[in-house]
Amino acid sequence: MRKLSFLLLILLLGGHAAEAANIAFGSCLRQWNKQPVWDGVLSMDPKLFIFSGDNVYSDSGPFIFLPQPYRIGKAYEQLAEDKGFRRLRSSVPILATWDDHDYGQDNAGEEYRHKVASKQHFMDFFDIPESAPMRTRPGIYAAHKVEIGGVHVQVILLDTRTFRSRLYMVPANEYCPRPHAAPDTDETVTMLGEEQWEWLEHQLQHPAEVRLLVSSIQVIPEEHCFEKWANFPNERERLLDALKNASGDVVIISGDRHLGEISSHGGNDKVIYEVTSSGLNSAGAGFGEVNRYRLFPENVRLDHFGVIDVKRTEGKVALSLQLRDIAGNVLQEFKVPLL
Repeated sequence: MRKLSFLLLILLLGGHAAEAANIAFGSCLRQWNKQPVWDGVLSMDPKLFIFSGDNVYSDSGPFIFLPQPYRIGKAYEQLAEDKGFRRLRSSVPILATWDDHDYGQDNAGEEYRHKVASKQHFMDFFDIPESAPMRTRPGIYAAHKVEIGGVHVQVILLDTRTFRSRLYMVPANEYCPRPHAAPDTDETVTMLGEEQWEWLEHQLQHPAEVRLLVSSIQVIPEEHCFEKWANFPNERERLLDALKNASGDVVIISGDRHLGEISSHGGNDKVIYEVTSSGLNSAGAGFGEVNRYRLFPENVRLDHFGVIDVKRTEGKVALSLQLRDIAGNVLQEFKVPLL
């Protein structure tokens, strides 16, 4: 479903009060490989699909030999040719943000010199309307209000690339076998940039029963050696505080890691949940990885996608957070306690 206006998105996603409905999502799609996952996604009859980043890989595989930023557009072209993706696109509304590999360069942030051209490729591929605020400001962050299963849902898509400060890199050590990003406590570094921060804080004041915050990189997990909000601890604390002060249930959707897991943060005052779903056809990382916030003993290392099932039960909002294999079978499921 293409060139969705805000009003059309509302009409397409509207549901009746007693119905259950779902949102599907995923990340890390190597577009030159087979993509059987779309059969599983479509079997769920999702009301919406969310790409949470690395929607294509423009800087690896056969595309690494092409010049930038030309190769970004060619990567999107290859995804557009996949039959399964075409079926998804013709029948399910799609929202998206990006991560580093579709942005254009591994681990890149505000310093990436092709980010304006990359944004144009993104807007062209996802048919961003001419009237969208995204077209008049830097970055690709956006927010949408939809109705799923009779529940008012706000979808906030963050841009964790355009404004992000350079990573603080340190040498390999006994915990991380390669040079890696480490926490940077400098108060001047940023993940979102102040303009996006002000926009986000304003969005969190809007009424919503459920808020889905889409961050391409993980917010809650802290221990692993890769990109994460914990590499910017002041920014992470600011985000978690803002989410805990927002009304309604809050679920973070993230990707990047080539694994799946469900995490939670908080206590009696407010619990924030995070569902990491990665990758659609490129999972396999994370064996033995520690995450003290994970709700299950192990992460998921099979190709998979995420699902959030939404419905209203006895006047309350019921959420089921799921990771499903490419055939649509449940691998992990956590039912958020009713408030």
